[in-house]
Amino acid sequence: MSNWNTKPAHEIVAAITSGETTARAVMQDSLAKIARVEPDVKAFLRVMGDSALERADGIDALRAAGKPLPPLAGVPVALKDNMAMRGVETTCASRILKGWKPPYNATVVERLEAAGAIIVGKANMDEFAMGSSTENSAYQVTHNPWDTDRVPGGSSGGSAAAVAAGETPVAIGSDTGGSIRQPASFCGVVGVKPTYGRVSRYGLVAFASSLDQIGPLTRDVRDAALLLNVMAGHDACDSTSIDQPAPDFAAALEGGVKGLTIGRPIELFGEGLEEGTRAAVAAALARFEELGARVVDVSLPYLRYTLPVYYIIAPCEASSNLARYDGVRYGHRTDKDADMIEMYLLTREEGFGAEVKRRIMIGTYALSSGYYDAWYKKAQQVRTLIRRDFDAAYAQCDMLMAPVSPIPAFRIGEMADDPYQMWLSDICTLPINLAGVPAMSIPAGFSNGLPVGLQIIGKPLDECAMLRAAYAYEQSTDWHTKLSPAARA
Repeated sequence: MSNWNTKPAHEIVAAITSGETTARAVMQDSLAKIARVEPDVKAFLRVMGDSALERADGIDALRAAGKPLPPLAGVPVALKDNMAMRGVETTCASRILKGWKPPYNATVVERLEAAGAIIVGKANMDEFAMGSSTENSAYQVTHNPWDTDRVPGGSSGGSAAAVAAGETPVAIGSDTGGSIRQPASFCGVVGVKPTYGRVSRYGLVAFASSLDQIGPLTRDVRDAALLLNVMAGHDACDSTSIDQPAPDFAAALEGGVKGLTIGRPIELFGEGLEEGTRAAVAAALARFEELGARVVDVSLPYLRYTLPVYYIIAPCEASSNLARYDGVRYGHRTDKDADMIEMYLLTREEGFGAEVKRRIMIGTYALSSGYYDAWYKKAQQVRTLIRRDFDAAYAQCDMLMAPVSPIPAFRIGEMADDPYQMWLSDICTLPINLAGVPAMSIPAGFSNGLPVGLQIIGKPLDECAMLRAAYAYEQSTDWHTKLSPAARA
């Protein structure tokens, strides 16, 4: 067994281009690995093996005809199940969208397929991206490939687990409060949340529209840059898309970190940070100093309001976005005998899970008459102060570095009855979405045998510097080459 999918995508493309292997062989390898490990990992909600092999044959035919291959030719991709793919069931891991097949593609799907990538299947997630463990899926719980008794993180846990288990070399996730970076950290892979507006959200089923962003999960930093090259750029279909050309992220990887000033936010290194995680992040910062960077402490004082601000804004926007799911236009409708109003109520009661209902109720309350100014408007005002904290910090340094999560992957069910503790696991990632700046997680060590991620937080629209720093660190360490037990199976 060749196990191509434990290799980075850029090596796979080079092997297909040179004739060392074929796109069909790579795809067969991916499908065989999925069949082998899925009973334990459960990263996918559905796999499209026949269509994936057909597209692989198309890539091989291009090469046989002597035509140039696109930049991601033959690369298998896992797509989070909250992105539309024409004719393929898209459920957001919710019963309420069961059976819904979009009549169109998300922009990222169009761009990935135009670049030769092949979408193998739809990855499991927390229902409507609400969760930090991928335990909130209506269909199955995804398991961490490093320890199947533990969660992979969430809500892009299926996407991260697919890469960490060697089922696909890359995956696509969405990040509303850390949903790419936290599972990337828990699973020991690279995960990038670009600047808000850098990647089109057209075709992404909205959770919280002012926070959601699509990004890649990959085996290494070069692959992340290659995927961003394909996915980023203005899209007229998304009114929040930034109307300016995207740079060549892959071309910006070289150059190192000599002379760079790195800010260490003291608020993200306080109580609750697990000692193994603290040691791994400290060692990573020390490595950056050895590479020629300077590390300075900075303060982001309004970060103490992150959790209440996020859990007002995100539920408010979610309650508005999810109002459309009433049994009339999409997916599930109750089969009980009911009048129109009862049909709405029963459909939503049957279709939504507990975490989604909790956030809809919080958001509806905060947006109700007489409470808007006291809750939502006030939260948006504090959000502006958090963004100004970042602006002030960037006046002192080139980028920030911090833990991704205060703890490594926890056991399945460990926080199921304590949503507040679950929300705290995202405390290091939530402020980045409120500020709209780019950030990423890269493998930076282990704590008790579990992966630990380092979070690199860039200036707005400066993904190039962020990726360059990550690449310099990656080139001086071997954390990204470690394979999970599932990947080695």
